Order: sequence, then C-alpha cells, then structure tokens
Amino acid sequence: MSESKQLSQPVSSTLLNDKWDVVLANTVVKTGLGFGGGVLLSVLFFKRRAFPVWLGIGFGLGRGYSEGDAIFRSPAGLRDVKA
Repeated sequence: MSESKQLSQPVSSTLLNDKWDVVLANTVVKTGLGFGGGVLLSVLFFKRRAFPVWLGIGFGLGRGYSEGDAIFRSPAGLRDVKA
C-alpha cells in the first residue's frame, strides 16, 4: 500500500500568495516606470535636479499601494489573463 500523499496548501493560502505576487510585481513595475519618467523629466526639463525622480518614485509607490489595496479588498480573487 504505497499511498502517494501530496502536501498541498489550502486554497485560501494559495490565493493569498498569488495576490502578494501580483501586488509586489505591480508595485515594482509602477515604481520603475515612475523612476524612469522622473529621470526623463529631470534630464529634459529640470536641469538634472533630483525632485522629479523622487516625485516619480512616490507616484509609482502610491499607485502600486492603491492597486494592491484594491486587489486585497476584492472578494472575487484574481482575474485570469490569457495570452
């Protein structure tokens, strides 16, 4: 009697882990885009000052946080995107 027992996580834990993955990836992407936009504005319009970069990073982090909050408050779970 060799019974194959697979230890799997409960559905709620898997859903929570999936949500964290999406939130962290989204926040990193938004922060990177804000950083890039800040650098671009700094070089083109503001004589290479630092405040547009910090402002862009702040906007990116804020946007990532607000979208992450919406993801965690959503009762529907994650949406599936098919490529």
